[in-house]
Amino acid sequence: MGTKAFFLVALTAMGWPALGAAQTAASGAHMGVPAPTPGALETYKDWTIGCDNRNRCEAVSLLPDGGTWPDNPVMVGVVREAGPDAAAEVWVSRDAKGGGDVSFHVDGRKVASAQSRDGDATLRGPQAAALAIAMARGGVLEVRSGNRLLGRPSLAGSGAALRYMDARQGRAGTSTALVATGAMGPIAVRAAPVAPMVRRVVVPGGAAPAGLWREELTALGKFTGCDGEMRDSAQTPDLHRLSKTETLILVPCGNGAYNFTAVPVIATGTPGRRMFHLATFDRKPGWSEEEARPMLVNAGWVAEKSELSSFAKGRGIGDCGGSETYVWDGTRFRLIEATAMGECRGAWRWIRTWSAQVTE
Repeated sequence: MGTKAFFLVALTAMGWPALGAAQTAASGAHMGVPAPTPGALETYKDWTIGCDNRNRCEAVSLLPDGGTWPDNPVMVGVVREAGPDAAAEVWVSRDAKGGGDVSFHVDGRKVASAQSRDGDATLRGPQAAALAIAMARGGVLEVRSGNRLLGRPSLAGSGAALRYMDARQGRAGTSTALVATGAMGPIAVRAAPVAPMVRRVVVPGGAAPAGLWREELTALGKFTGCDGEMRDSAQTPDLHRLSKTETLILVPCGNGAYNFTAVPVIATGTPGRRMFHLATFDRKPGWSEEEARPMLVNAGWVAEKSELSSFAKGRGIGDCGGSETYVWDGTRFRLIEATAMGECRGAWRWIRTWSAQVTE
C-alpha cells in the first residue's frame, strides 16, 4: 500500500469521517468572492513540492520510500517567492537540536555553509542559489558540522521538483530559473498574484460566555450528531465569545491517540434557551466529511487574533497531515493559511498551500 493510501486508511481506522475524493467549500462563493482553492502537492521520488495561491513554492526532502526513521533525522528544503526579483532560499532542519556552523557538501565538494540555531539554518543569496542548483544536479548531499556527519538527505527527485518550481513561477527559459534556465531575462518572469484580502472582526473581551445548561447540552449533541461521543468522552464543549449576541462552541465529536475532533457551532440567544447553527466557512476544513457538518481537528482559538485553527496529523510523529487557519469576519470563518504534507515520510515541516492578507 502506498504512503498516501496508508495515510487515508489510518485516519479512517482512528474513527475519522471517511474522506471523499475532493474537498469543497462549505458555503461556496459568497457575495461574489470565489472560495479559496489551496494548491496541490506533487511528489518526485524523495522530494515533494507545493505552491500556494501566490505562487510561493517550497520543495522538501523526504525519507526514501520504505526507509526507516534515522536516529537523528535531517531534512532540507528550497523555498522561493514568486516574481522576477525573488531569490531562492535553502533551509535545513534537524530533529536533534543543536547550533553552530553547518556545511553542505554535494558529491564530496563543499558548496555552502551557515550558522544553525536550535537545529535549523537558512541560506540566502548567491550561496543558496548555488546550493539549490548543486542539489538538483548532484547525487549525494552531506550535511556536516566540522568533520561530523549530521545526515544525508536524499537528492533523488530534487531536480524534477525544482524544475516544477521554475515552471510554476514562470521562470522556465529565463536566467532566474534554477534548473530550466534560458536566455530570457528577469523581465520575462510573471509577477506574483495579488494576495486575497480578508477582513478580521475584533471579538469582545470580558467574562467568558455562560456555561451550557443540561438541556442545551442534550440539544447540542443531537443537533451536531455528536451525542454519543459527548457521553463517552471526558471532554466538554469549549465556549468562546464572538460578539455580544454570538458564541462559538467547539463540540467534542471523537478522538484518537493524537487527534481530537470537534464540530464548530455558533449559539445565539439567552442562556438556557440558546439556538444553534453550524459555523460556516469560505472553505470547509480539510478533513471534514462532504456534508453540511464541518469538522475541526485539534482545534484552537486565539481570541486576540479572532483565529480558529485545525491541525490534523496523519500519524503521531507529525510528518504528514494538513492544517487550516481562519479568521472571523463577523459572518463566517475565512481561510487565511493552509499547509499540507501528503507523504508520511519524515517531513515534519509542512508546505504552505494558501495564504491571505488580514485587515481590520
